[in-house]
Amino acid sequence: MKVKEATKAYETFLHAHLPVVDADLEFKHKQMSAALFPFLRATFYRWSEIFRESCADLAQAPELLAVGDLHVENFGTWRDQEGRLTWGINDFDEAQTMPYTIDLVRLATSALLAAQEAKLPFAFEEICAAILTGYSEWLEKGGRPFVLEEEHGWLRVLATGALRDPVAFAAKMDKLKTAEPPKAVTDLLSAHLPKGAVVKRFAARTAGLGSLGRPRYVALAEFSGGQVVREAKATLPSAWNWSMGQNDAPLRCQEIVNKAVRCADPCLSFEKGWAIRRLAPHCSRVELTDLPHRTDDLKLAKVMGRETANVHLGSPDAIAAVKKDLAKRSPKWLFLAATAMADATRKDWGAWKE
Repeated sequence: MKVKEATKAYETFLHAHLPVVDADLEFKHKQMSAALFPFLRATFYRWSEIFRESCADLAQAPELLAVGDLHVENFGTWRDQEGRLTWGINDFDEAQTMPYTIDLVRLATSALLAAQEAKLPFAFEEICAAILTGYSEWLEKGGRPFVLEEEHGWLRVLATGALRDPVAFAAKMDKLKTAEPPKAVTDLLSAHLPKGAVVKRFAARTAGLGSLGRPRYVALAEFSGGQVVREAKATLPSAWNWSMGQNDAPLRCQEIVNKAVRCADPCLSFEKGWAIRRLAPHCSRVELTDLPHRTDDLKLAKVMGRETANVHLGSPDAIAAVKKDLAKRSPKWLFLAATAMADATRKDWGAWKE
């Protein structure tokens, strides 16, 4: 299929599974036209098709439980059960068994497109090498979560800043439009609030790009003198399965989170067709526009590669085959694959804008 046909087919699938928010879907279409990087983020369903076409050899690589829709803005922070600030991948909507290469190539491709838009001083080949180095190192070492307390001071600076000010966050939540979610959703949200919290209202929220069109609700509550927020986002089978005609494949979101090498987010769960999580100033995605400066991009690319390995290490039976496959590939394989996928994505974007 071509991009417009694929989009129409995927949105037909979306309507068949969910009560779609049409206004959010229209907004998604506008964002897809606005720039190439948002287009990439919004079209994993199309990426799944062209990856098998443009990277046929990589599509046959060893499989494991992968993120799928991985990109440079699919990383963020949360508080673990000890209240420590933790950084890592924070969106697993499309998790499924896939070739391990898909996460690396999509991450590298997104870095290329983001770097081109920001006019970064680094060669793209350096960024790919940094991702691969971090990934390979962490596979060998068995992985380690990124706790931003005693270590990773530079990453803590990148992941915090004025845009995460609690006052600004509360004001943003207050502006959300009041809504009436289905009772099953209000019950879920209420059950995930701390004991004693009093719900003030429920609201609808528009966020992300790939998930635009899915219902997304928040519970705004008061607890011990301050605001607490929980979000519910509708889930559906991975677009990777959809692209192969497997529209009813089981969800793997909770499984990938449970198995990965990471400090668990105690407020994240996947239940009854909804992803439930806490929203707070330091419990959200880190966007490129949030970063105070861009001089650490090569270091950031390396730790993104390491965090990808943290997730892949949740499939221990596949790691030996992954290491063997990596060893036989040329040093530039990721650079060449990401360049090819960037070209294919750019071609799709041009067709979409027409």
